[in-house]
Amino acid sequence: MTQLTLVIGNKNYSSWSLRPWLAMKQFSLEFNEIRIPLYNNPDYSLKIRQYSSSGKVPVLLHNTQTVWDSLAICEYLAETFPNLQWWPEDKAARALARSISAEMHSGFQNLRQNMPMNCRAKHPVKGLTSVVQADIDRIITIWQESRQKFGAGGSFLFGNFTIADAFFAPVVLRFITYDVQLDTVSRSYLESVLALPAMQEWINAAKNETEIIPQYEL
Repeated sequence: MTQLTLVIGNKNYSSWSLRPWLAMKQFSLEFNEIRIPLYNNPDYSLKIRQYSSSGKVPVLLHNTQTVWDSLAICEYLAETFPNLQWWPEDKAARALARSISAEMHSGFQNLRQNMPMNCRAKHPVKGLTSVVQADIDRIITIWQESRQKFGAGGSFLFGNFTIADAFFAPVVLRFITYDVQLDTVSRSYLESVLALPAMQEWINAAKNETEIIPQYEL
């Protein structure tokens, strides 16, 4: 039995869960998966607290170690499996990758609130306010600059897939759901992420879920 277990929420809605899940899949780590549907009953948080005192997903269990928060999980995995290229090898590229991952982790609140992740839905341009467009413009700038500076040799932000791509994967799904208009470089990057077998696996599983969270359905 694998020593790694990842506790996640609904695949249709839980953008935070997608990030470490996708990274672990991309780097071919074997892990058990525990899915706890969010908001489906009053005790869902208690179920999560069986694994983490935070009461939130995702949670990584590794032997006797518990790690929560998507960025902390990815950093822990990078330390635990240093033979895998979780971050770019080049120091400057690695600094940028960490910076944009942290920015994604802590920012873009207007996009999150007005365009929640929902893999099953199609809401063309719904929720597109001026402040949301500002978030979108910033993300496009990040994608363009990363690809221009460090994207040679591959189709991801830093050429090969890294944690940074895992952190922007939920944005890719949002842009599909809300039919966000993109430039050629950003569209090509989006399609590369979307084409990953692991992303398709996640999307297919999300579409087969039956739970509905009203606040994410607009």
